[in-house]
Formats: sequence, structure tokens, C-alpha cells
Amino acid sequence: MALMITDECINCDVCEPECPNQAIAMGDEFYRIDPDKCTECVGHFDEPQCVQVCPVECIPVNPGRVENQDQLWAKYRLLVVKAA
Repeated sequence: MALMITDECINCDVCEPECPNQAIAMGDEFYRIDPDKCTECVGHFDEPQCVQVCPVECIPVNPGRVENQDQLWAKYRLLVVKAA
């Protein structure tokens, strides 16, 4: 599953640099997560780093983007190939 940032975001800037896939960027009003780049840190860390550092706990699973571990690993491998 990809993660998402809700409108409870306070734009504190701590999540963006933690994302190993560069999936987090500033949106019109608050940060957003690109679901095509979000692997929930699969391939990098055991836990999603943005969730770990968010002080207001506004980064839930995106119910519109349900993915299993195999799909997250496949996305990670695709992102690594694109980056190379």
C-alpha cells in the first residue's frame, strides 16, 4: 500500500528528506506522496520513515492504493532500475 499525507499536515518539512524514493514533495497546501514512488520504504527500511518522524501522525495508508508486499518489492525494483 502506498501512504498518503492528510490535510492535518503542518508542513514541518521532516518527512521529505527521510523518503528514500523521493516520493514526498510539497503540494498546493501541504506535502503529498506520489503513490507510484512510495514503497512504504520496502527495500530500504523495515518501517516507513516518514511515518516514524511525523510529529502529527498524518501519514496513513492510502485506501485507494492497496498493494501487497510483493507489489511493493516489484515497485522498489522498478524504481532502482530507473535510478541506475
